[in-house]
Amino acid sequence: MASVEFKNVTKSFGEFRAVSDVSFDIGDGEFVCLLGPSGCGKTTSLRMMAGLETPTAGQIFIGGDEVTHLHPKDRNIAMVFQDYALYPHMNLADNIAYPLKVRGEPVAQRHGRAKEVADVLKIGHLMDRLPSQISGGQQQRTSLARALVYPAKVYLFDEPLSNLDAKLRLEARGFLNHLQRDMGMTAVYVTHDQAEAMALATRIAVMDQGHIVQFASPIEIYRRPSTTFVANFVGNPPMNLVEVEGAQIDGKLALKAEGLTIDGLAMTDAIGKALATSGKLTLGVRPEHLGIAEVGAINTITAPLFANENMGPESLVTVDRGDSARVTARIFTDDHLDLSKVVTLSFSHEHVHLFDSAGMRIPALGE
Repeated sequence: MASVEFKNVTKSFGEFRAVSDVSFDIGDGEFVCLLGPSGCGKTTSLRMMAGLETPTAGQIFIGGDEVTHLHPKDRNIAMVFQDYALYPHMNLADNIAYPLKVRGEPVAQRHGRAKEVADVLKIGHLMDRLPSQISGGQQQRTSLARALVYPAKVYLFDEPLSNLDAKLRLEARGFLNHLQRDMGMTAVYVTHDQAEAMALATRIAVMDQGHIVQFASPIEIYRRPSTTFVANFVGNPPMNLVEVEGAQIDGKLALKAEGLTIDGLAMTDAIGKALATSGKLTLGVRPEHLGIAEVGAINTITAPLFANENMGPESLVTVDRGDSARVTARIFTDDHLDLSKVVTLSFSHEHVHLFDSAGMRIPALGE
């Protein structure tokens, strides 16, 4: 296994800059997810690691060696594609063994190794079948087996689970998590699915418009998103974001917005600087940190009920503050919630996130 490093990497396609001056380090044995919406630059970054695209500027290192202009076959990497890219005329044994064939391994040796990997992935009994004769989940495992059959420095995954149904995705995700821990492989995994990234990665690089906006552990990104973009992208449902006006009253921070009452927050220098710029902040609260308000609650959001969705062990309660500015609470109960037309939600100070007018996180006390 090996480390991966990007140094000021840029990739342009004509006038369009897909990746813009990106730098990061991936340690030996890490499982890193490149996460972001379509067009953010994550797949282009992966293809540059693989050697399928050449950077316009910057350097790429694998295992400490520069590979920026090295041919893909000379990088000792393995890649699993979104569409699996299996040869339709070859049976599974030959598909899996193909990387060994191109390296000149003897037939008996490469088929023995292919069967060994296939057995681990529980497709060893399908070796004589063609790709068209097996299910999508089995095709996904075949593609994975082909990547694993020859030891590589780095394993690259380009949204490999996107073609599977929900049940198979969960199964495959759990298997990949187990496999990475068992092998200790260095892996880079591209996805737009934040649940996949949270479940699999040791660290996540959240990308937006060709930039990495946060690179941290899943729990750090969830608990302390660096921007409103990250806060809104990571989480299902995402973090509730409410634009508020702020003022200092008796040394404390008071926030105002339609239907919202909150005061008594600690005032810090960082908050004071953000208020001095525009007088406005963005308040963030995760859905699970909102509850149905009890009598006397001090931090509340009151608005007409928009939806009450019973999900089994939990309910999603959404209120509409107007102009589609909706706030969702995750209530952990399997009981039916008998709610009125107007609902009041409450939250505690320790679960408040604040962002400045540019959408950047304002550090809380103790951070």
